[in-house]
Amino acid sequence: MPKTNDAALTAFIALKAEIDAMLERLAALSADHFECSPEDVNWGHVGTLEHYRARLREITDMAFREGEHAD
Repeated sequence: MPKTNDAALTAFIALKAEIDAMLERLAALSADHFECSPEDVNWGHVGTLEHYRARLREITDMAFREGEHAD
């Protein structure tokens, strides 16, 4: 009897939905300039965005096989 991947597919779809929700929230936060008005921007905000960017770069590099994850 062949094995099915129903459990893996269910887990995959659940994880994809969670990622989609996180991306949607990040896009909304970015559209709102990360809740920071131009007159309030300081180097702390820059550092926070750099941290976010670095983590996202790591993820996109892995997903698209770029940077240190290039073939």
